[in-house]
Amino acid sequence: MRYLTDRKRAEGLGASGSGTHHHWQMMVSSILLVPLVPLFIFTFGCALGGTHEEVMAYFSRPFPAIVMALSLVVITLHLMREANAAIEDYMHGVAQKLALVFAAAFSYTLIAAGLFALVKLAL
Repeated sequence: MRYLTDRKRAEGLGASGSGTHHHWQMMVSSILLVPLVPLFIFTFGCALGGTHEEVMAYFSRPFPAIVMALSLVVITLHLMREANAAIEDYMHGVAQKLALVFAAAFSYTLIAAGLFALVKLAL
């Protein structure tokens, strides 16, 4: 039998055991979003209102395609982590597990579909 103090048993654990990891993930994605959101708005705004050929030509260049891909991935993952935190806080049991699986599946499907569409535009 191990004799541990309360502090030793709780060391490194948050309320869910992964609070620090989630906090750092959100901080990193938030910092990445600071320059990405204005770049996304500028990039999307330049392509908005163009003809089909102009939009295809615009997204075949590397800078707009990379900015759109990075924005799509970072924004969607940030949203998924936020949704996971809300689900973990307010749902319990089987419903929580199903909602977490659905949120992850939806997010990754959205990323895959968006990147596929971007590749189709760029090529």
